[in-house]
Amino acid sequence: MSISPFPLLSLGILIPSAILLAEEAPLPAKIEFNRDVRPILSENCFHCHGFDQKTREANRRLDTREGALAENDGIRAIVPGKLLESDTHVRIHSSDKDEKMPPADSGKKLTARQIAILDKWVEQGAEYQEHWAYIAPSKPTLPSGQHPIDALVRARLTEQGLKPSQEADKTTLMRRLSLDLTGLPPRPEDHAAFITDAAPGAYERLVEKLLGSPHYGERMAIPWLDVVRFADTIGYHSDNPRNVWPYRDYVITAFNSNKRFDQFTLEQIAGDLLPESGQEQKIGSAFNRLLLSTEEGGAQAKDYESRMLTDRVRAVGTAWLGQTIGCAQCHDHKFDPISTRDFYTLGAFFADIKEGIIGAREAGMLVFTPEQKKQHDALTAQLAGLASEFGKNRPELAPGQQAWETDFSTAVSAETGTWRSLTPVRVSTEKNNIALRGSNKRSEMGVS
Repeated sequence: MSISPFPLLSLGILIPSAILLAEEAPLPAKIEFNRDVRPILSENCFHCHGFDQKTREANRRLDTREGALAENDGIRAIVPGKLLESDTHVRIHSSDKDEKMPPADSGKKLTARQIAILDKWVEQGAEYQEHWAYIAPSKPTLPSGQHPIDALVRARLTEQGLKPSQEADKTTLMRRLSLDLTGLPPRPEDHAAFITDAAPGAYERLVEKLLGSPHYGERMAIPWLDVVRFADTIGYHSDNPRNVWPYRDYVITAFNSNKRFDQFTLEQIAGDLLPESGQEQKIGSAFNRLLLSTEEGGAQAKDYESRMLTDRVRAVGTAWLGQTIGCAQCHDHKFDPISTRDFYTLGAFFADIKEGIIGAREAGMLVFTPEQKKQHDALTAQLAGLASEFGKNRPELAPGQQAWETDFSTAVSAETGTWRSLTPVRVSTEKNNIALRGSNKRSEMGVS
């Protein structure tokens, strides 16, 4: 089942070889803009020839096909299918330092493989694609008789000139699967059952069992909670704690119950606004409260209102649009077609939220049913009782405490060569140091 080409990559052993293989791998038969070309242009070209007109040089754009094919002073950056007529091809192959692209002072340099990709792309017609985040996924045609994932991975490996590694043994397979799906190593009894299960479908049954584990939702929630910047403290000022763990449990439950992603999205962005919104939807909408806030008395509400608005725009852009929209908070995006106006237009959706800005507490986030309120009150009373019991005096412990102190004092006194009691007679400061001198001239301690 394992087809990893770099089984030791996680140990750092084959990283140089992996880089070498990537550079020497054969070019794909069909160059795709988003997969092969956009990363090269974004890294090396878009700063000077991209969306942001403030940093654009020579009035030349390479981030759009219209801009790349446009004639500028009789020169076209790209002429589809005609390398020698394409100024981009001429510039990246030039040995003249004044003509060479990227220029030397940019600190950028194309590898031989990247140049070959750009040339082949132009030869094939220089087709552009929208940003991948805005392209609806399409199901590829797959050969029959193979698992879809195996077929796709094998096709990619073949394209890169690589071969699958040998299938792993059952112990290794189970450990990988368990760590991937639950984040935990397999239990010994589950391992023994899998090893001895020789019936067809043993692996599939193991997958289903792990997917049914409550730890599956915990494992899947980790990257999501990272993306939506989950934290159980407020962030600013003294970073006080806040009661936001119900949102964490909401995400875990959503994965374990296989909640539809569209519903998952709706409940988080606007769950509290849905008709007949219940407690689950309201907790889901706590996504909008997972931001840095403050309880500092001197904080300015308008300042933090602006911070919260921009934070929410960045979070929505990252989690649901798959883009670094945050770049456009201060300027038009350097690489993607997102303007500063677009950023604050999206922010308008959050501009009329009625909420406390300074010192806002999440204590009222939960809406209890009568039964839940009863359970909550009972637990609160139980905790109060335990705290009271813990704080009581324990006179029955006094004899034992006294005996321990006596024994300890006797033991210390017996070690006359190690322990010495000092009687302070004078305290003075010398150059910001404190010297403590006792009646015994041999004992002196300086504290800086």
